[in-house]
Amino acid sequence: MTDISATRLDIALGFTIPARHARGRLVRIGPLLDTILAGHGYPPVIERVLAEALMLAALLGSTLKDEAGQLTLQAQAEGGVIDLLVADYKAGEMRGYVRFDADRLAEAPVDPSLFALFGKGYLAITFDQMVSGERYQGIVPLEGASLAEAAESYFGQSEQLPSLVKLSMRRLPDGRHIGGGMLIQHLPEGEEGRDRIHTRLDHPEWDHVRALAQTLTLDELTDISLEMDRVLWRLFNEEDEVRTLAAVPLSRGCRCNAEHIRSVIARFPTDERAEMADEAGEIHVDCAFCAIRFSLALESFAA
Repeated sequence: MTDISATRLDIALGFTIPARHARGRLVRIGPLLDTILAGHGYPPVIERVLAEALMLAALLGSTLKDEAGQLTLQAQAEGGVIDLLVADYKAGEMRGYVRFDADRLAEAPVDPSLFALFGKGYLAITFDQMVSGERYQGIVPLEGASLAEAAESYFGQSEQLPSLVKLSMRRLPDGRHIGGGMLIQHLPEGEEGRDRIHTRLDHPEWDHVRALAQTLTLDELTDISLEMDRVLWRLFNEEDEVRTLAAVPLSRGCRCNAEHIRSVIARFPTDERAEMADEAGEIHVDCAFCAIRFSLALESFAA
């Protein structure tokens, strides 16, 4: 049995195939996923959806050129099991949260479809560039058989980038989780800055790359005995050149802390702070991402 500690986990690996005008990312997460899921006690179906969202956020976030930039993936819906799903990435740190209806989940099929999980909803992907202060957001309906297909629709509609997305998660016999994902895209004539309206969805080079990438199985994505560079070799060993980029380490990170929460609460008027406090004079703030409760004494805000 492969020792998980000896494998490369919690990283995103970028690559390009210059002759085919293609770029991509591979991601594999383990301890990161366990840490995020441990604080919530989600049912297996909800765990899987959040794992896929985290992998998708890692695939997209690790492409940010602005190292201080942030990627936020948010799905909002109504009529299904889940009404809110959030996963975000900033400087390699990730967090995620799902809000769902336990009663509706109990009535759902064992393997619910994307529609059963979300009903009518949309997927919003937001890029915040901290250096320039610019924000870009794309929104598409939550359609298709999976979150991966919804992401492909996002790239096709909002970015005009032909893309293939694969996401997979498995739970090991000892209870630990392994997630794997791949994103590969065609760039018009290999130029990232060129107007994407000229991208041809039927470009033969893209058809070739997509056909090769499609052979990657979901089991291989989460096979901890198969290093990610070996995955690339298996897929593209007949190409003239495949360049790999420096791996980006991933970790669990939440930007909540007592100091930040105190500074936010301190901005409220004295009477509003008094209304927030319980009978014991404590103000409680729960972080949905890390499942931690912060309790602050009302009297500590006295001038």
